[in-house]
Amino acid sequence: MEKNEKIPHINVDYFEDLTGNINDGEKGEVDEVGKRIKQLREERGISIEDLSNLTGFDVARLQDIEDGKEKPQLGTVMKLSKALDLAVGRLVSGMGTKLYSVTRKNERKQISRSGSKSGKENAYSYMSLAPEVQGRHMEALIVQLEKSEDKEVSVHNGEEFVFILEGVVNLTIGNDTYDLEPGDSAYYLSTTSHFITAKTEKATILAVLYE
Repeated sequence: MEKNEKIPHINVDYFEDLTGNINDGEKGEVDEVGKRIKQLREERGISIEDLSNLTGFDVARLQDIEDGKEKPQLGTVMKLSKALDLAVGRLVSGMGTKLYSVTRKNERKQISRSGSKSGKENAYSYMSLAPEVQGRHMEALIVQLEKSEDKEVSVHNGEEFVFILEGVVNLTIGNDTYDLEPGDSAYYLSTTSHFITAKTEKATILAVLYE
């Protein structure tokens, strides 16, 4: 009974999946997301069955994520962070221990990579630009998008900023659609329905998530 009282009452919305591969930067805590999910879930006294009920993910799938057999996509991580009542940065790149962070170009660390929805191939990887900062409310990521024909609209709490670095990106916000080129940017409330994908085969963006 005490365990159920600790389960946060939230809506498990998700951030739209971002896909691609990043080749720059040093290898950091790649694939540590599953371990952090298990550790923080257990710290909160939430069973894997409870987490399944909160997110809609099968227990077997959650077990695979925690064991590192499945590499969760960013949208999946967003769902899990809300279910665990955590800032997404705690799952993406850890809590951090510093008051500030200065990250040189050659010091960027690849934080996580994800498999495709089918699990047959590596779908994308993303890098956190400031994983060392403690108590942060923003998560700055460099993500490489791939062109996707599956349009899954996302709505959740928070705010987002995207800046196009390479390629052409197609962004839909509400009923409006924009093609964004390098140097273009967009800022929007995440409570507005949105979808982002590469219009070219691949595109690289800076994405800042604020919760």
